[in-house]
Amino acid sequence: MIPIRTSRRTAEISWFADLCGGDTAFLGQLDGHRRSNFAHCQQIVQKAEHLGFNNILLPSSYMVGQDPFTFAAAVAPSVQDISLLVAHRFGELHPPMLARTISTLDHLLKGRFTLNVINSDLPGMREEGKVRYQRTREIIEILRQAWTQDEIHFKGEIYQFDLSSEPVKPYQQNGGPLLYFGGFSPEARDVCAQYCDVFLMWPDTEEGLKNTMEDVSKRAATYNRKIDFGLRIHVIVEENEEQAWLSTQKLTSKLEVKRGEELKNRAQDAKNMGVIQQDNLRENADKDGYAEALLWTGIGQARSGCGAALVGSPDQIIDKINKYMDMGIRSFIFSGYPLIESAIKFEKYVLDRLPNEKLAKIQGRIPENEPDTPLTTKQLQ
Repeated sequence: MIPIRTSRRTAEISWFADLCGGDTAFLGQLDGHRRSNFAHCQQIVQKAEHLGFNNILLPSSYMVGQDPFTFAAAVAPSVQDISLLVAHRFGELHPPMLARTISTLDHLLKGRFTLNVINSDLPGMREEGKVRYQRTREIIEILRQAWTQDEIHFKGEIYQFDLSSEPVKPYQQNGGPLLYFGGFSPEARDVCAQYCDVFLMWPDTEEGLKNTMEDVSKRAATYNRKIDFGLRIHVIVEENEEQAWLSTQKLTSKLEVKRGEELKNRAQDAKNMGVIQQDNLRENADKDGYAEALLWTGIGQARSGCGAALVGSPDQIIDKINKYMDMGIRSFIFSGYPLIESAIKFEKYVLDRLPNEKLAKIQGRIPENEPDTPLTTKQLQ
């Protein structure tokens, strides 16, 4: 088996919130009743918690919708158990203030904060990958110092700081919040191998996923580290295989090719290496859009990013997820169209038949009792 951090056979089962628009019953159709406003996104998060999901991704993009940090702070008082996986494009916030923002949210959520590190271009800008990855490395190192040391003493190519870390101490212990990171380039894989906790992958064949995991695991070993692996993927589960296939046809029944391309290209990352890989997966699929058994690529016709879904009966979906777990995948971020209805269906047919734990809890980040921090009980100075 590929070396991973969480050796026991378990998983963190997460859902997806529509902070960037696109929740709909018909691919390529924008639904005004499911627009990405606070009320609808809060409803998704609360439903996911009620159904038993352990985490939920709050994505980030320069599109009509909700800012992830702002939304997370607003929704935090209305949830009690689910963790929030907040996506943040590094470079948008001054690093010490990013650390302070994370500390605030981590305390609001009592340790149920996780961070999805994004390394793509800032909206309206184009930078060399070398610059972006150097910035990401430096910000992660600054966060590490903030979370584990009394002082921040950092001197890099981009940032130089000498600051107290008292204002930015998180609720979580033993290293602070878990960092989830995805990317297709060698540079992205190396950053995750060196600094992050979970490498997030988009849909691929089992062979493709295995090759990626082996590569990232070997990179992590060069830093004397082990990391976990996650999979971000859509899911269409119905009572039987035929009904699941019919659901794919209904989902795409109103899709016009030109409109699909327009919606897909609205995203700033629509031409990055990961999206190109998703396009290649679809182009090499069979006549029905399957890249391999149960892996349907039709969603990528009108969506940037994660462009494929698991499609099948409950037993088929569970068997596929079990295969992924046997490969070493320990985090799953599922979604479906529409989001709330699909979450209900996933819980009905699949969720209770899977192990489901918070990775941050397994790895000792979330304390059993309230920690001694400047925002809890530590003596103020």
